Amino acid sequence: MNLEKLEQSIYDLVTETSTNLPKDVRRAIKKAKDAENAGTRAAMSLDTIATNIHMADDNISPICQDTGLPTFKIKTPVGVNQIEIKKVIKKAIASATADAKLRPNSVDSLTGANSGDNLGEGLPVMKFEQWENDFIEIKLILKGGGCENKNIQYSLPTELEGLGRAGRDLDGIRKCVLHSVYQAQGQGCSAGFIGVGIGGDRSSGYDLAKEQLFRHVDDTNPNPDLAKLEDYILEKANTLGIGTMGFGGEATLLGCKVGVMNRIPASFYVSVAYNCWAYRRMAIDVDATTGEIKNWHYQDGEKISFKEEPQTEEPKSEKKVVELTAPISEEQIRSLNVGDVVKITGRMYTGRDAIHHHLMSHDAPVDLNGQIVYHCGPVMAKDENDHWTVKAAGPTTSIREEPYQGDIMKKFGIRAVMGKGGMGPKTLAALAEHGGVYLNAIGGAAQYYADCIKSVDGVDLMEFGIPEAMWHLSVEGFTAVVTMDSHGNSLHADVQKSSLDKLALHAERVF
Repeated sequence: MNLEKLEQSIYDLVTETSTNLPKDVRRAIKKAKDAENAGTRAAMSLDTIATNIHMADDNISPICQDTGLPTFKIKTPVGVNQIEIKKVIKKAIASATADAKLRPNSVDSLTGANSGDNLGEGLPVMKFEQWENDFIEIKLILKGGGCENKNIQYSLPTELEGLGRAGRDLDGIRKCVLHSVYQAQGQGCSAGFIGVGIGGDRSSGYDLAKEQLFRHVDDTNPNPDLAKLEDYILEKANTLGIGTMGFGGEATLLGCKVGVMNRIPASFYVSVAYNCWAYRRMAIDVDATTGEIKNWHYQDGEKISFKEEPQTEEPKSEKKVVELTAPISEEQIRSLNVGDVVKITGRMYTGRDAIHHHLMSHDAPVDLNGQIVYHCGPVMAKDENDHWTVKAAGPTTSIREEPYQGDIMKKFGIRAVMGKGGMGPKTLAALAEHGGVYLNAIGGAAQYYADCIKSVDGVDLMEFGIPEAMWHLSVEGFTAVVTMDSHGNSLHADVQKSSLDKLALHAERVF
């Protein structure tokens, strides 16, 4: 086999997966966008998502900044050297990372050191299988940490919040799958997709669930009972009112695919793999002799470009858009309420897990009094003048910082933190005590927000790696929604409570 051509084919697969959302996913998002109520936060979010999809396609840049763990599933003819393919995949991943098509996301689990090239022990994930066809099939999924953290596995029988007992039958499975959507809320960048694995053991069940994510969004399950279950879950999940980004609304789930395998009598697992709206999976067929691409998967039907999609009106229930420029005073913060839309101009600083842990016991490298901290791990690249530029910069899931956030805000005088998915009661109490707000940006909208960043003015703590460093960003028109305010109000808590009430309506036996 021509290994140079194979490396180029895999590099093209990685680039396409990262930057160009598949046709079936685009159609699902378009359907949700058209069905959403105009003038709501959810409609505004879907507008941003649509714009982001087009920008990523146009710029050939990452749709979402979170590479996740690149996971390949490869089928090869008998006699093909899989060891060589592994080496080529690693080279292609390293090249794509160097070209800012992927964020360097591989971290040593013991030291926290970032390898810088998405390689490392066990990475990228590669799973091989032989088959009797004469070509190679290579599937790739880029599943970010925000949605990966909302995967869930149930051991039946079990008791479920809002739904009661889930037994070892199809109705118990139904309850588990509905509960999996409820527990994800907006933290997994809803509206999302789920793959479900019934049976197996703990590891094979999750494998089966993730395998369902490679199915086409609009296919029909060959098992009539599972086809009925998929349709039921898709319909009922969208009655929970969680909505896009957890803001409330009509679209909570865009697809549900279920697979089944045998199990042992003692164990009954239902495993759910949650995937965000930025559903980045692609596959190619490769000539086993030349290494060239013969066919791209997911090419059926219309491709929605979102190039000239009409924008909805501003959310009608909200006040006027508030312009924010740091440093922000406590008085300004106290004037903001849940539902307000803000546009940020000026300076803000990124800070993720490593930064928050560091700041608990160290001084900040900059004066953070009155400033905005953005929960973001951007994709960065150097330009021809050796200056850093932002290639992708969407928000990360904020709940991971819950143990630290309130203490850090009070310690350093931070007035606003921004991310996605909301935070918990400890942070909410600190916002009220200190005078702060939580701003929810649109998860996955990495190109939309990168376009708002006009310059990179510095960086600190690069020893933590590019995603975890503290980047100094100058922004213009950076839009977000106040979802937790200084008066004790949390949109996330409200939506979770109302969606639990709606979940309970589905407690009665159906199957």
